[in-house]
Amino acid sequence: MKRILAPLTVALAVGFGFIALGLAGKAITMKGSDTMVILGQRWAEIYMQKTPGAVVQVTGGGSGTGIAALINGTTDICQASRPMKGSEKTKLKERYFTQGIELPVAKDGLAVYLHETNPVEALSLEQLKAIYTAKITNWKEVGGADARIILYGRENNSGTYVFFKDNVLTGADFAPTTATLPGTAAVVNAVAKDKNGIGYGGAAYAKGIKFCKVSEKTGGEAFGPDLETVQSGQYPLARDLYWYFRTKPAGDIKKLVDWVLSPEGQAVVSEVGYFPVKGKAQSSAETGK
Repeated sequence: MKRILAPLTVALAVGFGFIALGLAGKAITMKGSDTMVILGQRWAEIYMQKTPGAVVQVTGGGSGTGIAALINGTTDICQASRPMKGSEKTKLKERYFTQGIELPVAKDGLAVYLHETNPVEALSLEQLKAIYTAKITNWKEVGGADARIILYGRENNSGTYVFFKDNVLTGADFAPTTATLPGTAAVVNAVAKDKNGIGYGGAAYAKGIKFCKVSEKTGGEAFGPDLETVQSGQYPLARDLYWYFRTKPAGDIKKLVDWVLSPEGQAVVSEVGYFPVKGKAQSSAETGK
């Protein structure tokens, strides 16, 4: 296919998480995780600069929204901060006779955010569950000040919400006092302004807050989300960040995928604040099982 050189254009609506790059060719569309939208935008921007004529469009909305778009055929790539559910794979199979292709493209340490002045340095998974289910409601119960704990979290279409509910609350419901916010940046901003606040989200969004170290068990060794602890699995809330496709990537999409998994593309992961997939990433040509 002949490519037409076109000047680079960038349109960015911060609140919605949208970036459109380029003027020529058929756009590759990416939709989903708000945790991943800044990473997807950066990948798209750099890929466009080095690939004349390519067009990449990135929108957020949450992992659930991206998966729904993949199922209904309105996005080429779904960005998700959680694995697809069995029910979602069933819907995909019913419509396209495939359960889709799952590809880890980066790693994240789902971080627990505290206000910079909060004296608490570490919490266990058990304590976090007790906090977010309102069994612990005062910071003094976990070594902090005598003050009520203010809870911040994500909306239920967020992959981060699902991951936290599954891996910290082990399926229990969030306390009704949890303020649900429409994106990770909003959670960070809320905690940064609230000395008694606690929130959770991607490690790359940490601005004006501090990370709380996390341990598997109360009294056990606690770890922060960094490259070594996330890639080794020592950090209890390490997770993969995924791209999903309806079918095996081909053509222009495969070229984008191969670049994202290359050393150059994985360097962008570190630049944004997440962590590269460990070892040599699997080429999209090898995915499809």
